[in-house]
Formats: sequence, C-alpha cells, structure tokens
Amino acid sequence: MEQRTYNQYCATARTLDLVGERWTLLLIRELLTGPKRFGDLQAALRGLGTGLLAARLKKLESDGLTHKITLPPPARTPAYALTEAGEELGPAVLALARWGMKWAMGERRATETFHPGWAVLGLRACFDAEAAAGLRAVYEFRIDDEVFHARVHDGTIETVHGPAQHPDATISIDEATFVRVTARELSLAEAIETGAASASGDKTVLRALNRLFRLPPPRER
Repeated sequence: MEQRTYNQYCATARTLDLVGERWTLLLIRELLTGPKRFGDLQAALRGLGTGLLAARLKKLESDGLTHKITLPPPARTPAYALTEAGEELGPAVLALARWGMKWAMGERRATETFHPGWAVLGLRACFDAEAAAGLRAVYEFRIDDEVFHARVHDGTIETVHGPAQHPDATISIDEATFVRVTARELSLAEAIETGAASASGDKTVLRALNRLFRLPPPRER
C-alpha cells in the first residue's frame, strides 16, 4: 500500500505523515506505558482489527518509532516497544490528553469503551509538578482488577503498570466510580467519604493526593 503524504516540507506535516493515520497515536499511547504484546494491544484497542493492527505496527517499525523486543522472564514472549523517537512523542500525546480533558471529554457515550489502564497515562497528563515540589511518595491505585502505581519524587512523576513494592498509600475504587470521577461527577475525596472508594496508608501522603492531580476545568467549544 502506498504511503499517503501531505507533500509539504513542514515539520508538522512530516510528523502527521508518520502518526496521522487512524489508530496510530493510540498505539503510541499504549506503548508509552511500557512494552506490549500483540494481544495486549488488541485487547486495549477494541475495534481495531487484527489485520489493521499488524499493518499499523509494521509501519511504525519501518518508520523507526517502534521495535520488536522479547519480554524478560517469566514471560519471554515477543512484544513491541517504542524507540527513542517514539518515546519523544510522549509530551505531544499528553498535551492532546490535557486538551481533551478541557475541550472534548463531556459525558461518556453508550458506545464508548473504557479501560482502567488508560489512567496510567492520564495521571501524568493531569499531574501538577509545582504542587509536588518536595514530596516523595508512592501511590498504588486499584481499579477493579487493574493495578498500577505512581512514584512522585520532588515535582516529577513516574507511572507504571503493576503493584508497588512499598506503597505509602493505596487507593481502591471500582471502574464505574472511577469513570464518574473522570467525568467530574464527583471528586475522589467525595468518593472516599461516601465509601465508593477506599484509601489507606500515610495520612500526610493521602492528603497531598488532592492537590497532585488536577483535571482542567471543562470548556464548551
């Protein structure tokens, strides 16, 4: 298949030549949280057929944005990971997420799927670095069966799939309530107060949580 191009000698157009196809940026989004197997990507991107997924991954690899790896033991299975060039798309993807939180989210449509693992990147998108200055803490989040953690270190954040070894605080919430928090129908603090979510661990660290992650106020386009 011939690669489509804007035929413009412009950095923006050249970038869109690489990542502007449907599903491509969402594949980048998935890989920004770590290497994924083909089946992992298929499960996270429902609606993306096997053939098109294979084609998109092949193009990303040929364009130098991803490469194949073998996961370490005990998995030892083939997977896809971002190259240095692919990783540097991270700030652009996070900027799109922040824009979407402000201008595009609105209410969840009946046909829309949701995957709790997307919050791993979402936490980075709404992280307030200034509010985290001087704080060192590890937060573990449990959304139904999905577990991930955030490591905050003096104004920086690292978010990773899987449990933390020694979390300072643990927050548990079901998917339906988490979606309501994402849609701003209630705050995380309200969810905890009403029992829809639970939190345990260092009280100082838990109090800091309210200021670390800020959803931008929604606006009408």
